[in-house]
Amino acid sequence: MNLKPESVDITMKSIVILISGLGSNLRALLEADMPCRVAAVISNRVDAPGLEIAKQHGITTRVVAHHSHPDRESFDSELALCIDDYRPDLIVLAGFMRILTPQFVARYQNKLINIHPSLLPAYSGLNTHARALRDGVKIHGCTVHFVTSDVDHGPIIIQAAVSVLMDDTPVTLAARVLHQEHRIFPQAIRWFCNDDIYLSAEGKVLMKRLEQPGCALVSPEMG
Repeated sequence: MNLKPESVDITMKSIVILISGLGSNLRALLEADMPCRVAAVISNRVDAPGLEIAKQHGITTRVVAHHSHPDRESFDSELALCIDDYRPDLIVLAGFMRILTPQFVARYQNKLINIHPSLLPAYSGLNTHARALRDGVKIHGCTVHFVTSDVDHGPIIIQAAVSVLMDDTPVTLAARVLHQEHRIFPQAIRWFCNDDIYLSAEGKVLMKRLEQPGCALVSPEMG
């Protein structure tokens, strides 16, 4: 993705990426071939390592520190003003560890997407890998979805599944899931920017192209 301002196609959709931490998914997005312009990367933490990744790619960075605000509403208000400076077509939550107020979500309805480390609607919230292992599930994964006021339960865009191995720990399982996150997150953004997806009247994500048939994932394999 060419990020030099003088070479940006102004007809491209623009996105703003929100981060809180290391920026693993941010890096994957910036290194992917996506048909969009990254207008800015915004963090709620001034020390987020992901900000340096954005700077290395020539992306404008901003910080809206959540601890400088007395409540979620005032933080979200300033964050929205910062986002609106860039007039993005899409706001991408790439490891943004803040629960957004219903007012903020409504302001950007159908323009907010998030990635979550589980096969939603299973295991919303935190500690997804440890919870999956504790329950003995055989298939785990990740989900990209539109954000709604019902946390981690918005319309699903794309999912990827991995088999859970007998000797898995939360760390090893998280690593395999993260690899899939890096694959499906850019794909979801490509679909959005190319107008390949839309929301039905029932609030489900539909594709404008026919889905390709695939095989079932069975884990463990049947003998």
